[in-house]
Amino acid sequence: MPTPQGINGLYDFRKVTPEDIEKQTDVLILKQRTSYENIGSSPLDKVTYENVIKHLADLMAERSTLGSPLDFPQHAATDKAVREASSKAEQKLEEFDVEMSMRKDIFDRVVAFRDNVGVEGFSDEQKRLVEKLILHGRRNGLHLSEEIQTEVKMIKKRMSELSIKFQRNLNEDNTKLFFTREELAGMPDDFVNELTQGEDGKLEVTMKYPHLFPITKKCRVPDTRRLMVTASQSKCMEENTPILEELIKLRQRQADLLGYKNHASYVLEERMAKNADSVSQFLSSLSEKLQPLWEQERVDMLKLKKEECEKYNYEYSGKLDFWDFRYYMNQVEEKMYAVDQDEVRQYFPLEKVTSGLLDIYQTLLGLQFTQESDADTWHEDVKLYRVNDAKTGEHMGYFFLDLYPRDGKFGHAAIFPLQPSCDAANGDRQVAVCAMMCNFTKPTKDKPALLDHSEVETYFHEFGHVMHHICSRATFAMFAGTRVERDFLEAPSQMLENWVWEKEPLSLMSGHYQSGITLTDEIIEKLAKSRKANAGGFNLRQIILGTFDQSIHTRGEADTKSLFAQTYRDIMGIEPIPNTNMPANFGHLAGGYDAQYYGYLWSEVFSMDMYESRFKKEGILNPAVGADYRVRILQPGGSKDADDLLRDFLGRDPSHDAFLRSKGLQA
Repeated sequence: MPTPQGINGLYDFRKVTPEDIEKQTDVLILKQRTSYENIGSSPLDKVTYENVIKHLADLMAERSTLGSPLDFPQHAATDKAVREASSKAEQKLEEFDVEMSMRKDIFDRVVAFRDNVGVEGFSDEQKRLVEKLILHGRRNGLHLSEEIQTEVKMIKKRMSELSIKFQRNLNEDNTKLFFTREELAGMPDDFVNELTQGEDGKLEVTMKYPHLFPITKKCRVPDTRRLMVTASQSKCMEENTPILEELIKLRQRQADLLGYKNHASYVLEERMAKNADSVSQFLSSLSEKLQPLWEQERVDMLKLKKEECEKYNYEYSGKLDFWDFRYYMNQVEEKMYAVDQDEVRQYFPLEKVTSGLLDIYQTLLGLQFTQESDADTWHEDVKLYRVNDAKTGEHMGYFFLDLYPRDGKFGHAAIFPLQPSCDAANGDRQVAVCAMMCNFTKPTKDKPALLDHSEVETYFHEFGHVMHHICSRATFAMFAGTRVERDFLEAPSQMLENWVWEKEPLSLMSGHYQSGITLTDEIIEKLAKSRKANAGGFNLRQIILGTFDQSIHTRGEADTKSLFAQTYRDIMGIEPIPNTNMPANFGHLAGGYDAQYYGYLWSEVFSMDMYESRFKKEGILNPAVGADYRVRILQPGGSKDADDLLRDFLGRDPSHDAFLRSKGLQA
């Protein structure tokens, strides 16, 4: 079982060289290959649970645990050469994974175990493991001809290579624009004062979140917003558009070979939705319900735009432009709901939010977090925490917090599982380890890091994934933590977002950076009322992304640029910016969410049901409900179907009513 020193040594990439990564990758592959050879060469009439099923489970745990220090640095290391070596390591490891997943000799031995030994007397999770191993073999075509298997293997390797390249291009993108102070009118002084000055005296801004979001929300100069949004929407367009369009063709070809109608049908077989028709019906039905909300929101936004154009003598086009959307959403909150986001930020210094957030999660889930103050990590900003069960003292795992942007770092907000919580090969319990990567605004010489309320929500959401990973008690790595159906994956975290709209948690997480005073009741009330502001537009944008994702994965090929533009026009009636292609920087499409982006909205149905039915009724900081949630939702990981987890926690089948109410719609 790893010690803090072991964790430190594994993830201090400042002491790692590209040569180390290359060498360790080869060592891991050789070690694993030897074990797979042993399984594949065992006589078919002598297969046992120990020499086939458990051996495969142990190999999965080993691959996750020893592979993460090799493939994670590409998202975190400060040295570009180390990032590049890590990216190459991931490609090599994934090619190896594909090769092992396509071994018919291994598949035959799992089938022989089921048919000759049988699963009677084994635990439900052991039975599920056998069932999934066989299903995955069939989904790889191992029951089909050798010719088909060979082509499937080639396709899988190529798709892996392309996906890694797609994400590497995004991580390494360093687009910058330069503006005068006048071109940044509307931005707070403290934001402008912290910008780097270029050679010509103009101010440098990047496409990273701490620049992109504030400028597109707050800058009143339409041309500045247009330039920012255009640059953002065309990021990596030349490199990633052909990659994405090749991926679409490869995914369809694989589906054809394996006997599925399309890639969406292939993916959804193992999801709660089960098929593309269910997803299409869900998205189109919700879109129809949201249209009246959006129509009114658009009227309100256009009224605000007209007033502002008259006030500042800008040309009024009579329509909402693509670069207006985020700006006028913010204007609606400030002018119609009287929420001053600049004022709200003053109450959310990152240290205070972190302290309150950690307290809430510890209380709710019965845990104890201890910062490892002497931890060696990959950057001085990164912090490491140890997690123990508050009652028993059992050591459950570690999590890293890496919260600020830097060049070459993963550019969004996500959790990277580094070590699964599962039974190790020697029978000991292996603890969970994960890293939370965010890109919040850094502290300045005058002010601490201050978070927007939406960033507090993101923080709470992502930390929910950390807890899902840490609290898992599945026996096998295949089912550890967040390895649940992808369209349920977001539900546990989405449910916890509700805490940032409630008075008691907000009081624990807020404190004005100068006075220490918590958010006032008046501000909390205004925030709560603003929660449904822009519900039509915000959720229709999610529907656009989900619909586009389904569209490209229910056809053999796609002109992503024109299809995305058409989808946007059809659903929201807004014209995308010419010569841009947002899908080229839509990381989900190459990062494991292909044909599954709908899952963000789909899982929200369950998140709102869990919240309203249990926490809202019985107490949002009620440790008894939190304990129930930990045991019934987080602890099983993917060892049970999500439908069963929900029934266990709710005491009934899930309902859509709370979800619809949360959007301002009739249930």
